[in-house]
Amino acid sequence: MNFGRLLTAMVTPFDEQGEIDYSRTSALIEHLIATGTDGLVVAGTTGESPTLTSKEKVDLFNVVVKEVDGRIPVLAGTGSNNTRETIELTKEAEQVGVDGIMLVTPYYNKPSQQGLYEHFSQIAASTALPIMLYNIPGRTSVNMTPETIIRLAEIENIVSVKEASGDLDAAAEIIQKTADDFSVYSGDDGMTVPMLAIGGMGVVSVAAHVIGNEMRSMINSFLAGENEQAAKQHRRILPVIDVLFQAPSPAPVKSALNEAGIEVGGVRLPLVELTVDEKQNLTNVMEEFKSAN
Repeated sequence: MNFGRLLTAMVTPFDEQGEIDYSRTSALIEHLIATGTDGLVVAGTTGESPTLTSKEKVDLFNVVVKEVDGRIPVLAGTGSNNTRETIELTKEAEQVGVDGIMLVTPYYNKPSQQGLYEHFSQIAASTALPIMLYNIPGRTSVNMTPETIIRLAEIENIVSVKEASGDLDAAAEIIQKTADDFSVYSGDDGMTVPMLAIGGMGVVSVAAHVIGNEMRSMINSFLAGENEQAAKQHRRILPVIDVLFQAPSPAPVKSALNEAGIEVGGVRLPLVELTVDEKQNLTNVMEEFKSAN
């Protein structure tokens, strides 16, 4: 399945009591679609999945699917470090009508590569949905090797990987040794153009919440063979990307959205809001970016 080039790992909007705000969710979805997003990843890391209950995730999937109404693909973040619970949540997401699922590498229990293979293969066998794997060793403490990803890519409905290890050599090996219809996405906004340059499909983005049009333009420039222009656009957006990760995500991007008038509320503990200095830094960078464009 073609999920698109620019996917947004969507934040989960909360109200003032810290509960999911579905009207804000609908407004955020419309904003993202209007600013270049090809697909949504819901209840992933940026969606604060560790703080959402299974019921909240299913309810959120349902609202997003209804709001999107088939306009763009919706991928549900159903992965966890519990294989049985992941299978149960994946089945519920499939019943809701999502277009695919994203499965993060199991965290904390530190499985072997064989354990990773069996975890993902069992989940794949439980669903007809296309699967995007998610390798992010910085958060999970386990790196899924290219060999394991290449092996998993042989399973019919494992069709993609979000590669957030920062290792372009590993990504290139995966691209080289998997079928042409297996897609590799950058999990880091700042690696979008480098990933495209080695044959990747695109990016699963946080920054697209606030600079979606600019990221879309950069990707289009590269695809049109305008490499110098794409490189300039890449360098131009790097300060924004950097400031959106000055504190644990998604606190900075939620703050940026709220500043832009797209209300998404705060974050749930154990995450905390930006400090006064961090907010000021964010404001300064965003204002400088806008004035230069």
